[in-house]
Amino acid sequence: MGDFASAGPAPAEDLELLRSYIEQCTNWGRWGEDDEIGAVNLIDADAICRAAALVKAGRTVSLTMPYDNTGPQDGSLRSNPQLVTTATGLDYLAGTQDFLPGGGTSKGFGYSDDIVIMANQAGTQWDSLSHIFWDGKMYNGRSAAESTSAGSRSNGIENYAGRIVTRGVLVDLPQLRGGAALEPGYAVSVAHLEEFLAAHSLAVQPGDALVLRTGFLGERRGRWGDYAGGPAPGLSLHTAPWLHRQGVAAIAADTWGVEVRPNEIGVYQPLHVVSLVHTGIAFGEMFDLDALAADCAADGVYEFMFVASPLPLTGAAGAPVSAVAIK
Repeated sequence: MGDFASAGPAPAEDLELLRSYIEQCTNWGRWGEDDEIGAVNLIDADAICRAAALVKAGRTVSLTMPYDNTGPQDGSLRSNPQLVTTATGLDYLAGTQDFLPGGGTSKGFGYSDDIVIMANQAGTQWDSLSHIFWDGKMYNGRSAAESTSAGSRSNGIENYAGRIVTRGVLVDLPQLRGGAALEPGYAVSVAHLEEFLAAHSLAVQPGDALVLRTGFLGERRGRWGDYAGGPAPGLSLHTAPWLHRQGVAAIAADTWGVEVRPNEIGVYQPLHVVSLVHTGIAFGEMFDLDALAADCAADGVYEFMFVASPLPLTGAAGAPVSAVAIK
């Protein structure tokens, strides 16, 4: 998601609203002063076993965009991934691979190798709890000064490694509209969420991942425009108390920033301020949910085992993820 506060003071009434939501929704100290995973603590053994019990067909659906140079980044904040090959089959066929790492000659053996240059949040990714600050602090009251040029000394993305394995619940809002993607600026309310859940006899339980499809990624695929950072559908700020009450551990959405843009109040990305910084919910962005939506529509099952561990990049503000729904 995009970072950093916009210039100028926020209107007093907007700050008052934001602070009231922070007071209602904070989890600072709930799991102790050393806690660095926030609401992911709610993914306990029971939550994992509940998720595993949903696997009936042995079918997997990937939820991750390709990491390549055709992605949505426009270069203003982040660029798309660049694959750089360092050894190729063409090298091998040309006879230039006549050595092996560690010494010796190849004797017919060949290999390819490569590196990738990318922003950690260029594609499908999780935000860490060190990604966003408010009033000089990140999750659990730690100072923004913990985030340094060497990475964050606390709340880094590595703390999520192996932890985001839980029940996923897909809320496919275009399905309520005959398949049409939500428009930029469309604020998804609690009423929208509950309407979909009720229609499919579902309830969100503590430790669940709320998987939100707006259709926006699919609608913009290949013609991204201002997908990264521009107006977008997304969760309303006013869903924050509901997310906290339901015990949502993680949100994975098919948009660049999870929440509706333009933002509803005069504070930049206010849902991040409340629900990431203070509730400690894991925010997942640019999840590719179209294949999952088709699968769920086909079998009528909108809950699944959700496996989405990020790369454990020590001190990172975010990281790529190879996410899978298992049914």
